[in-house]
Amino acid sequence: MLQNVAYYSALVLETVAGTFGVRLYEEPAYQVVGHVGEDIEIRRYAPRLAAEVEYPKGGRRDGGDAFMLLFNYIAGANQGAPGANKIAMTVPVEMRASDKAAASEKIAMTAPVEMADSGDGGRIRFFLPASLTAETAPRPADARVKLVTVPAETIAVQRFSGVGWEMAERQAELVRKLAGTNWQPAAKPFALYYDGPFTLPFLRRNEAAVAVSTRN
Repeated sequence: MLQNVAYYSALVLETVAGTFGVRLYEEPAYQVVGHVGEDIEIRRYAPRLAAEVEYPKGGRRDGGDAFMLLFNYIAGANQGAPGANKIAMTVPVEMRASDKAAASEKIAMTAPVEMADSGDGGRIRFFLPASLTAETAPRPADARVKLVTVPAETIAVQRFSGVGWEMAERQAELVRKLAGTNWQPAAKPFALYYDGPFTLPFLRRNEAAVAVSTRN
């Protein structure tokens, strides 16, 4: 009981702080390896652990349902050790195109959330705290939630504020700006979201992103 109170009290604090653009969530570490112009950053990420849900084509509702499956997982819909804590939330949430136990564990939220859509559907990811491994992370109670190790990758990102409705336009702009540079897209663009719906739009951090490789 006290564990639940502490967990949800922390979420409330993070939500209030997030309203004003203050991010208290963990995010995966990365190394900046280059820039394109003044607004595109090239990052190198090491392998990292994530929980993901794939969803079929069907609009925003399917993406929202996938998000809630992941949120429920970190909030305790998993097969964890008796008496363990919830999993901490992290950021970002990631969206990309698609290429029940007695005890549960709550996981801290992290950021960003990664998202992507395609004609066939999409995938949404929550990155798990660095303190968890594929062996120690609690097993999802819902079979639609998968634990995956995301391979090391180099990505180009372009950051912008607002509610994110122009993400597709920003992704296309990112790809255009990479043309003629030393970096070329290696996959379809995806989206990274660092803030919740209560954050003031002009304080939000959104990123259009694409995996890249060097040109031969």
